[in-house]
Amino acid sequence: MAVLVLGGAGYIGSHMVDRLVNTTDEKVVVVDSLVTGHRAAVNPAAKFYQGDIADQDFMRTVFKENPDVDAVIHFAAYSLVAESMKKPLKYFDNNTAGMVKLLEVMNEVGVKNIVFSSTAATYGIPEKMPIRETDPQKPINPYGESKLMMEKIMHWSDLAYGIKFVALRYFNVAGAKPDGSIGEDHNPETHLLPIVLQVAQGKRDVLKIFGNDYNTPDGTNVRDYVHPYDLADAHILAVKYLREGNESTAFNLGSSTGFSNLQILEAARRVTGKEIPAEMAPRRPGDPDTLIAASDKARNVLGWKPQFDNIDKIIASAWAWHSSHPEGYGDRK
Repeated sequence: MAVLVLGGAGYIGSHMVDRLVNTTDEKVVVVDSLVTGHRAAVNPAAKFYQGDIADQDFMRTVFKENPDVDAVIHFAAYSLVAESMKKPLKYFDNNTAGMVKLLEVMNEVGVKNIVFSSTAATYGIPEKMPIRETDPQKPINPYGESKLMMEKIMHWSDLAYGIKFVALRYFNVAGAKPDGSIGEDHNPETHLLPIVLQVAQGKRDVLKIFGNDYNTPDGTNVRDYVHPYDLADAHILAVKYLREGNESTAFNLGSSTGFSNLQILEAARRVTGKEIPAEMAPRRPGDPDTLIAASDKARNVLGWKPQFDNIDKIIASAWAWHSSHPEGYGDRK
């Protein structure tokens, strides 16, 4: 059997591919447009195709040339909240319409299992903590809305065509492969931890912390951080779950522990030994005070056991990547 990883040259996708290659007997096929991904991030043991998942003739070719593919893992979506507010149609076109085109081809070729990279952004501003899979999904930005629509499209496709799915809703992803060979390289960078580490490297002068008047213990946002290897392991377990004939469902993935922006800053100072100057800045619109996942369903049903459950360990893995790749993959377009 083989697994097709869509978006396998991206940050999380490349760790997924690496984990499949190194911990399973799966044949791994990767599709990525390289609009935001990096060819150098893809483990060379995987079979790579460059193209857009919305190009149905291209996808038919991929499936035809790899008839042993029986499961798809989908990371091929745009994911910047701020950009989605400015360019909502870009997100609905690539994310939501792209899913429609993918499922049409999967139905044609008879591939009936898909594991989907969803997001905590589908919940919007939560009414209680921690967030459970059964809580209301009320997105507050086009990115979250596009992902929720993708979940609903998969639900109806399951009922009509028998395409079974697992939607994995995860929270803040942070860290890198511990040996520093692959990691996070976005342009522009919008995620807290790599920005903190860029300040530690001297690539930025100061860390700006957006808001210190939130309803949290120290006034700064609290978030749940999860390592990409732990995410990858959950996707592998989800593929197994679908292959065993189980029903479609969704799981939250997170550490179930919240860390504030100031706590992340202090942990990064500990790990790097750098001063990391920081200053307060105004709040950003649409940022909830706290986002923490209840991930007991994934632990109980899938048997998921995160290995990177210590924030210093997560930051140390990210620092290994940033230290050894100060310019990222070096393939800026």
